[in-house]
Amino acid sequence: MQFLNPGLLWGLLVLAVPVIIHLFNFRRTKKVYFTNVAFLKKVETETSSFRKLKQWLIMASRMLFLAALVLAFAQPFFPAQNGLSANSTAKGINGLYLDNSLSMQNTTDNKRFIDLAVVKIDELLALFKNQQNIQLTTNDFSGEDQFANSATKVRDRLTGVRFSPEARSLSSVYKRQVRMAEKEASKDGDNFFWFSDFQKSTVGDLLNLETDSSNQVYLVPVQGDVSKNVFVDSVWLSSPFIREMQNSLLNVKVFNSGNEAIEKMPIKLMIDGVQTSTSSVSVSPESYATASFNFTVRSKGQHMGSVSFDDQPITFDNEQYFVVDVSPAINILHLFEQKSASDYIAKLYDDDSLFNFEQYSIRNVNLAKVSGADLVVVEGLNQIGENLKSSLIDFVKGGGSLFLIPGENPDLLTYQELVSSLGLNTLTAVRDSISVSRQVELEVPDKNMPFFADVFEQSISAAVVNLPKAQATISWTGLGDKLLSLKSGKAFLGKTDFGNGSLYLLASPLSMTYGNFAEHALFVPTLFKVAALSIKPQQLAYNFNAGTLVIPFADAPKNAVYSLKKDDFEILPIQQVRGNKLLLELPSSVDLSESQELESGFYELQVDGVKHSILGLNHDSKESRMGNYTPEELRTIFEKQSNVTVFDNIKDGDFISTFAEQNFGVQLWKYFLYAALAFLLIEVLLVRFMKG
Repeated sequence: MQFLNPGLLWGLLVLAVPVIIHLFNFRRTKKVYFTNVAFLKKVETETSSFRKLKQWLIMASRMLFLAALVLAFAQPFFPAQNGLSANSTAKGINGLYLDNSLSMQNTTDNKRFIDLAVVKIDELLALFKNQQNIQLTTNDFSGEDQFANSATKVRDRLTGVRFSPEARSLSSVYKRQVRMAEKEASKDGDNFFWFSDFQKSTVGDLLNLETDSSNQVYLVPVQGDVSKNVFVDSVWLSSPFIREMQNSLLNVKVFNSGNEAIEKMPIKLMIDGVQTSTSSVSVSPESYATASFNFTVRSKGQHMGSVSFDDQPITFDNEQYFVVDVSPAINILHLFEQKSASDYIAKLYDDDSLFNFEQYSIRNVNLAKVSGADLVVVEGLNQIGENLKSSLIDFVKGGGSLFLIPGENPDLLTYQELVSSLGLNTLTAVRDSISVSRQVELEVPDKNMPFFADVFEQSISAAVVNLPKAQATISWTGLGDKLLSLKSGKAFLGKTDFGNGSLYLLASPLSMTYGNFAEHALFVPTLFKVAALSIKPQQLAYNFNAGTLVIPFADAPKNAVYSLKKDDFEILPIQQVRGNKLLLELPSSVDLSESQELESGFYELQVDGVKHSILGLNHDSKESRMGNYTPEELRTIFEKQSNVTVFDNIKDGDFISTFAEQNFGVQLWKYFLYAALAFLLIEVLLVRFMKG
């Protein structure tokens, strides 16, 4: 047994006081004379012996009371199991990491994980009550937590900790704690405490986490027996775009990251704040399920949608926000040199409100218009100029769709340079004389091909029996799909994807001299499908944790001020305009003031203070995955690092007492205090009840 304050043992000298009092009775005696004293002598003898016993017992209890009290103030203890002294942790930095990520909303025994962790940290601070070397770290990596503080200040700081959308890997946490300890110029080993649920999806690669052997790292898992959480993994439309007053289908993929099955959980679909449809899903543990919703909107433009369900106790991901753009205009640019006499392209696209159609002769066009289109139709060019070729290649690489209709006498070299840059290997010109007898009938289209998935459900199912004929002026080999083929085996309409865009190549001009494809029932749905596919699937929702939002924005002003606003909350992200895209770098929670918080919901994208569009922003799904490293798994991972101690689940035992025994030893002062009180009580009882 050792003493934290051995100097106080000199207080044992006070034991001489009750000895002196009991050995010397300073009261003066008074004699009383009796005529017959024989009987009184007998009583006096018996009473004196009893009184002496009582006095010895009282003296002993007083001495033991004083001795126990002195020993209690000297703070006796048994040395720690690891050989450290009781005050060894006072030399280095005591770094406390509190995982305040959103997953710490989970509960066990009706107590939130974060509340359990705060209680234990408060108890731990009681051990460090006289120290000034405590640093608190949360997922916010806040500037106010960069320096060492007293236990009192850290305890006050804990009362203001709130949930953070930031998910930190333990590697980044450890590096930050080490950097902060270095600022304090600590020459002794530091102690780092990690209170976390150790979520597998966010803590990072623990196998490659190396800690300095001079530092002691203590892992305190905050976990429960049952983990429950269902979240939305993704939402998407079955069609690339939707139109007003038409039935549309929304798909919602949910994931059950808990260890209990979910049966028929109801899910609601809201459009513009009005419940539009409902569905339900049953999901096994660690499994996906998809719910589908039919809905109809009455007007064009952007509409705010959300899917929600009731899933306790984690609620931050119970709602997914998204925005649908109804009847977005498809921008089509028609460039021609020799267009068909009937101008089939203009007749097809110019009369439908779904399309923004522009038409220019190749000799009189500003090529800057190419980048602003979704679909560029190049018709009847015999030669493709260098500037046009460069613009078209950049357009396709950037995600656009190019529909190339050859001229009657195409220059093979310029065509080859264009298509070889976009994925086609060999292009040849067909120089046969024009003749109806040389026209070849098309093969019946493959109805199972994705391109024709919803084409034959409409008007041409009966017309495919009488297929059009065509005479090709070019043929090709290489990558891509044969959407339409001639019975000779050569491709008539091909498609190849390159980068984010697509190239469609037709084998012959649209003139009736080269066939009747443009007059056939197959022409309209085929060209409509090309236009529909030129619109990339809408990005319905965005993610805070993506860091940078990439937003399609045609003709975005480069010198404007872009902001995101939700009710009274407004942020000014770092911004950059690249082509037809706006890049916004979202701030982290550390960059926000204490009263601000990045909440899921609908945000207005404003340009110089004027509303431009609406974005649906949600938190990352990584934080929603409840799979955790168990204490046993953590011990296995860190088994080669002897300076890392993994405690059992925080609710399964008394972490503080275990830590104190290992690092401070067994504190005995309270037992001596109890003994002092017991001896004081014994003295009172002796005086009160032992008569004589």
